[in-house]
Amino acid sequence: MKVEFLKNSSTILAVDCSKNIGKQNERTLLMGKHASFSADEFFEAHEVPKNVVTCNGGEAIMLPRPRILVVDDMRSNIELLCKIFGDTYEVLFAMNGATALHIATTQNPELILLDVLMPEMDGYEVCRRLKSSHLTKMIPIIFITGLDDEGGEALGLELGAEDYITKPFKPIIIKMRVKHQIELKHAREQLTRLSITDGLTGLANRRHFDEVLSSEYNRHTRTGRDLSLILMDVDYFKIYNDTYGHVNGDKCLQRLAQGISSIVRSTDLAARYGGEEFACILPETDLDGAVSIAEKIRLNIMGLEIPHLTSLVADCVTISIGIFTARCVSGESEFHIIAEADKQLYLAKTSGRNRVSFKS
Repeated sequence: MKVEFLKNSSTILAVDCSKNIGKQNERTLLMGKHASFSADEFFEAHEVPKNVVTCNGGEAIMLPRPRILVVDDMRSNIELLCKIFGDTYEVLFAMNGATALHIATTQNPELILLDVLMPEMDGYEVCRRLKSSHLTKMIPIIFITGLDDEGGEALGLELGAEDYITKPFKPIIIKMRVKHQIELKHAREQLTRLSITDGLTGLANRRHFDEVLSSEYNRHTRTGRDLSLILMDVDYFKIYNDTYGHVNGDKCLQRLAQGISSIVRSTDLAARYGGEEFACILPETDLDGAVSIAEKIRLNIMGLEIPHLTSLVADCVTISIGIFTARCVSGESEFHIIAEADKQLYLAKTSGRNRVSFKS
């Protein structure tokens, strides 16, 4: 048996049973943060020996099955859905809207089964909030409700829910609908990845770079924090292609992309800006931090020791880097940052290449 806890909490998120224990026949039973019964009550009610529980010091134990979130204020409905889905999915549950929003944001379920009638915050409001957040808007929502009226169904679908199922339902049908929605979600995610990824290097493409820079500029305008941009150009890359051929040129760009992505942080975005140019968006990073990252990238590229015997700078592939750090303000745009970083890149190239030039 494995029990999953919220981090730094004794609150149970999931109980996964690999075999029946006592009278506990459900494979998975879950408890949201604000559920109406405690961990002790759970163990006592289901006659589960506490000494079989494993918990890594409060850290969540990740289970390999896809996660779904059941949101219902009726315990009997939760238990029924656990029986239906427990063998296939890791089932999280919440008994009110606030818990549902918390778990959806922090646990990233593949799909949400959502009741309509709940106290304090009904299912429609939960759906509206989930679909308005960039963290949860892509999670499919299926309403499950005893309300059988066209107006309610139309409202749910208008708010962004993917499906609307009325009770009573047939387990085989609801399982197929859940499976279908998760498959569609994965297909959409794959298409999204393809649409924002450069096919050669695997970095973000120019389209995604433009979208993220615009979004980050607007966010930093609100927060007042520093936003840094790094622009990079491979030194004498045309000569490299003429000497080693375009196939080797592509392989070179792939290795450079790996060298760049190994340095940037998870909060940064590395992109292929165009041709042999690369870019990195560094959110909430001041000039000193940006220069430090850029210099690490430059040294890492040299450390790859990709031969370039016809370069006028070194006997290996090198890059020139321009940096601009901005305090974003309303009335200007992200194009100002690009233009200033490009000026610094030009200075790095005209000052001898294989160096970093910067300004704030």
